[in-house]
Amino acid sequence: MTKTKTASRRIHKAAAPAPEPVVPAPRQTKQQRLVALLREEGGATIADLSETLGWLPHTTRAAITMLKKAGHTVERTKQPDGGSSYRIVAPVAAHVSPELADATAHA
Repeated sequence: MTKTKTASRRIHKAAAPAPEPVVPAPRQTKQQRLVALLREEGGATIADLSETLGWLPHTTRAAITMLKKAGHTVERTKQPDGGSSYRIVAPVAAHVSPELADATAHA
């Protein structure tokens, strides 16, 4: 018994151009959003930050404390209604560890 080989027919089609890869926008973390909100001219209140970020007030205050520990200078201003607003007034200090500074510097 003899095996016969048949040439397969290949149809060459013009290659379609490859689609451009879709590059997703960089994801912004809640901590980065917090830093951005605190860098605004008037700063923000705990209530505003909590609502925007979806955090409870104690979580928001803890996050602000972590920013201070990371080297940010956070200013607290009393408002006429008795509340407080917070804002970042200085960049991250040079003596802060790179890991903490990097986590907060991308805003």
